[in-house]
Amino acid sequence: MSGAAGAGAASGTGAAANPQAELAASLEEATDALSPYRVFSREEWAQLRADTPLTLSAEDVLRLQSLNDPISLEEVIAIYLPLSRLLSLYVAATQGLFKATQRFLLAERETKVPYIIGVAGSVAVGKSTTARVLKALLARWPNTPKVDLVTTDGFLLPNAELARLGLMERKGFPESYDTPRLLRFLADIKTGRRHVAAPLYSHLVYDVVPGEETVVDRPDILIVEGLNVLQPARLPRDGTAIPFVSDYFDFSVYLDAHEADLHRWYVNRFLRLRHTAFRDPLSYFRKYAEVTEDEALGIADGLWSRINLVNLRDNVLPTRQRASLILAKGASHRIESVALRRL
Repeated sequence: MSGAAGAGAASGTGAAANPQAELAASLEEATDALSPYRVFSREEWAQLRADTPLTLSAEDVLRLQSLNDPISLEEVIAIYLPLSRLLSLYVAATQGLFKATQRFLLAERETKVPYIIGVAGSVAVGKSTTARVLKALLARWPNTPKVDLVTTDGFLLPNAELARLGLMERKGFPESYDTPRLLRFLADIKTGRRHVAAPLYSHLVYDVVPGEETVVDRPDILIVEGLNVLQPARLPRDGTAIPFVSDYFDFSVYLDAHEADLHRWYVNRFLRLRHTAFRDPLSYFRKYAEVTEDEALGIADGLWSRINLVNLRDNVLPTRQRASLILAKGASHRIESVALRRL
C-alpha cells in the first residue's frame, strides 16, 4: 500500500513540476489530429497491397533504377504495389467524375482526359527511379493503359539564355524554367490535344537540345517529374487567374529525405559520374573527370551547398505539404514511412 501511495505521489509531483512538458505533449497531440496526412509505417503500408500482382522482375527493376539510387524488388512490393493499387482506384474515380460532369454539361462528345501524376523532391533523392518504376507498373495494369513520362528538365531555359540573364548558378530554381511553355504543354494535355511536344534535355551536354522534342499523344496517364512541380506561382494582387503547374495534377508524390543524406547521395553520385558519364568527350562536366579525388569532393560539396541546398530549402522542401503522398526515405534510400493526404 505504501508503495502504491508513493508512486502516486511521485507521479503527481512530476506532473505539477512539468506543466510545460504537459503543454508540449498536448500541442503535439493536437497537431497530429489536425494534420492533413495519415502516416503509415513501411509494414502498415505494405499490407495495403492486397492482391495487386507483381508485374516486374528483378531485372526490370535493375534497369529502371538511376545511378546511385538503389531499389530492390522488395521495395517495389512493399511500397510501389500498394501505391499502384491506390492509383488504380483514384484513376477510376476520376474517370467517373469526369463522365458525370460531361453528362451534366450535356456534352455531345467525350474527350479523353489524361490522369496526371506529379513527382517532386530534391536533387539526388531518386525522383527519376520512382517515376520510371511507377510508369512501368501502371502500364502493366490489366487494361494496359498508355502511360507517358515527361521531366521538367526540358522546360529549363537554354544555357545561353540563362547565361544572358545571369542565372547559370540558379539552374533548377523556379526562375530558370520556361514556365509559360510548361503550362501550355500541360493545358494542351489536359484538353485532350493530339501530338503535344515537349522540349528534350540532355544531361550529357547539360542543356536543352535545339530542335529535339518528345511527343505526347493523348496518354491515359502522364507522369511529370521535376524539382519544383508543386510550387505555387506568386499570386497577383488584382486577382488575375494565374495557373500553377500543380493545378493540372490529379495526384502528386513528394520524395523526402534528411538534408545530410541528400548531401551524401549527391556527392557520391558526382564522384561516380567522374568515372562514367563525365569522361565522355561531349560531357559538359568533362573537366571534372580530370581533377583529383579531393578536388572533386570539394567541387561537389561546393555545388551542393551553394546551389542545391539553397534551392531545397527555399523552393523544394516548402512544397512538401502540397503533395498527395509523401515517401520518406532512410539513409540507405529505403522508404521507411508513407504519408497519405486524407483531406
